[in-house]
Amino acid sequence: MSLKKLTRPLLAWYRENARDLPWRHTEDPYRIWVSEIMLQQTRVAAVLGYYDRFLKELPDVQSLANASEERLLKLWEGLGYYSRVRNMQKAAVQIIEEFEGKFPRTYEELLSLSGIGEYTAGAIASAAYGVRVPAVDGNVLRVISRLNEHDGDITDPKVKKVFREEMFSMLPESAEDMRIFNQAMMELGATICVPNGLPKCNDCPLRTYCKACMNHTTDFYPVKSPKKSRRIENKNVFMLVCDGKIALRKRTEGGLLAGLWEFPNAPAMDDMEVYAYLKKQGLSVIEWKKQISAKHIFTHVEWHMMGYVLQVTSDGTDDYVWADMELFMELALPSAFARFTQEAKELLGINENS
Repeated sequence: MSLKKLTRPLLAWYRENARDLPWRHTEDPYRIWVSEIMLQQTRVAAVLGYYDRFLKELPDVQSLANASEERLLKLWEGLGYYSRVRNMQKAAVQIIEEFEGKFPRTYEELLSLSGIGEYTAGAIASAAYGVRVPAVDGNVLRVISRLNEHDGDITDPKVKKVFREEMFSMLPESAEDMRIFNQAMMELGATICVPNGLPKCNDCPLRTYCKACMNHTTDFYPVKSPKKSRRIENKNVFMLVCDGKIALRKRTEGGLLAGLWEFPNAPAMDDMEVYAYLKKQGLSVIEWKKQISAKHIFTHVEWHMMGYVLQVTSDGTDDYVWADMELFMELALPSAFARFTQEAKELLGINENS
């Protein structure tokens, strides 16, 4: 089926039904870029507060390029996938050095920036400049696969390329329509042709053209290969309290959660091994206060954590940073430790609104 006939009803539906989101009220490529990076693998509701805070503190490319890593990570704290914001800063530096501080205007130039792939380049180029280029994300792949009952595996790059090429026939001619076209496709996938649960076919502006809707086969599309099972890692996490301060350490620059702060942790051990482990760190346990269990799921690994809240003394030879209330609030801790972070705030007397 030719997709060109779908453009007009799609845009009419979007103008009438689109969610009111702040990045849809601007043609500033910087603000659109920030929203697109934040929205990668993250729910819209979770992004709204971060988007506002980030832009108040870093309102343009220059301020992003100049921000300290510690402040940058703190602004991103809880969003996860921290390589996203590190790549944003690298791209900001590129814009300053290679484009004289002016945001690139072409799809090809946008692709040259760190952390920007085909989807993000297409989203920025179309929404900011009205460039006729598609932006194909998971929402779009799902919509197109159902429209045509396409049985290609959408996790296959070759299939994604085919879908992208098919979308060119749908692209509107006018820059005004092009600014909202990709957003309309993504909105349809996010709110109507949904990934989880039954699609809302009765509310879909494209239902009379959709093969999966007509044939009642929406459950079979899109086709994608099963995810690999996650590796489970059992850990002990130590919330060490000494003189009213809590121990933190910085992760190495490589691997998972690179360069972020964390509570000391180690592979799971029994209680006697805990004493020996802490003694090697130059610590003596005065009191076992509490145990806390938590779980965190990453893409390929799952952490099962047993935490210990321990009152300790230190002989001053350990490698930890002992954080008081003020320092604790300045450092970025990943959401993997959210349960322990909340406990630490209570111990330090930090008000959530402070």
